[in-house]
Amino acid sequence: MSAAPALAAPRPPQYRRREPEQSLLYETVRTHWKTLLAEVAERSDGGSLPGFVTREFERYLGCGILANGFARVHCDACGKDLLVAFSCRGRGFCPSCTTRRMQGTALHLVDRVLPHVPVRQWVLSLPRWARFLLARDPLLITRTLDRTLREIFKSHRRRARRRGLRGPQTGAITFVQRFGSMLNLNVHLHCIIPDGVFVREQGAVHFEALPAPSDDEVRESLEKIVARLEKLLRPRLDAARDDARPPDALAAAQAAAVAAIAGKPPAATVTKKHAAYLQGYSLHAGVHLHANDREGLAKLCGYGARPALSQERLSALPDGRLAIRLKRPLADGRLQLELEPVELLRRLATLVPPPRAHVTRFHGVFGPASKWRSEVVPVPPAAGPHEHHGPASTGAAPPEQSQSMAPAEAPKPRQRDAKIPWAELLQRVFREDVLVCPCGGRRRVLAFITDRAVVKAMLEHLRLPTTAPPVMPARSAGPDADAWQDDVPELQLALR
Repeated sequence: MSAAPALAAPRPPQYRRREPEQSLLYETVRTHWKTLLAEVAERSDGGSLPGFVTREFERYLGCGILANGFARVHCDACGKDLLVAFSCRGRGFCPSCTTRRMQGTALHLVDRVLPHVPVRQWVLSLPRWARFLLARDPLLITRTLDRTLREIFKSHRRRARRRGLRGPQTGAITFVQRFGSMLNLNVHLHCIIPDGVFVREQGAVHFEALPAPSDDEVRESLEKIVARLEKLLRPRLDAARDDARPPDALAAAQAAAVAAIAGKPPAATVTKKHAAYLQGYSLHAGVHLHANDREGLAKLCGYGARPALSQERLSALPDGRLAIRLKRPLADGRLQLELEPVELLRRLATLVPPPRAHVTRFHGVFGPASKWRSEVVPVPPAAGPHEHHGPASTGAAPPEQSQSMAPAEAPKPRQRDAKIPWAELLQRVFREDVLVCPCGGRRRVLAFITDRAVVKAMLEHLRLPTTAPPVMPARSAGPDADAWQDDVPELQLALR
């Protein structure tokens, strides 16, 4: 290249987030990742964490690093360029990528999936032993969700038929959450379900609202759900208890993360309205939104798709440990959770969803195969003139075989199934529009730079780092290393 672009101020948001006051989680992973791998190998005689977990951590270490490639955006008004780093697009714990995914999911559901009807959130929590089984087997999550929604849908249809409605149908959007407020492994289900049913009359589909379910109806639904889930999960629990093989590294970490619960059990919790508790299971249906509360619906969807960890809740203690500020006090009155760095990474490893396991799912009339979907979902809004719809996004680097510089495409109207523009998501996450230049002009994407030689030449010209921060070598065993010696007791505790 004959000339490199001038770097405009301020720096790209995804580069700026590596500044010291915002990089505690990144520095913790960079410093202690090799130590965790060494402890896992020592405990399991050379074994390691599953590939999807190690890839999640390794991609996170390269997230937002300009040395790994970037998008070049240009302002025609002042002639300056801006470099926006690629991100890892992780689904596990990367704060920026999971927050961007949360914003995109919520915006998509509100604009393109959920109609203007009243909705209710149904939350199913499970006993500790069931959480461990579901975390180990993603197929069990699917079967558990299927049995849960069957009973809730039956309750809706039964109440609808009492009102004289024929052929009622309903649907649900489910968020599968794997974490609790203490970063403990807690697989539970958040279901957003219309507070009514859809019926077809005279060739058209319309919505019929239903009254709120009574406490007795919620309890009846939970009893039927528990009966179904006990038949599904108890045989697998017995098989896990009888398995004499030592647990693998991830299973040991999952057992410890499931057992890391200091709160009160559901039986000791004060019963709330529209809630029921039975044998360690709980079903809550107390959150209700009216048809026109689209802002509240967006917040509810964002809550279901939220990330496991916010960097604002994470702080460093003088002794080297990390503190996580809790949303509510623990049973012993503590307001924060204190963890060794390696223990934090071990818990994060348990929260990474396995590949090909969806964390947002569509059911009933909202399902992609439903014949009613096109008549139920809202018409998406038209794309604004400021939105860019070029290549996928700066969310991930293009394939290695792609050209080092790709010409920008002309803006296109947003299609019905188009993804939310990457610049809009960055603005929602970092509160800054990367396509707005300080001079007042509008930037456009010129190219996605992936060729290592070109990336290095441009960064050297701009006097920016040409390599990612080094990953620190493994350290000696820390104070929490003995936790690996208690795998069997922790596993037995998780299966109770």
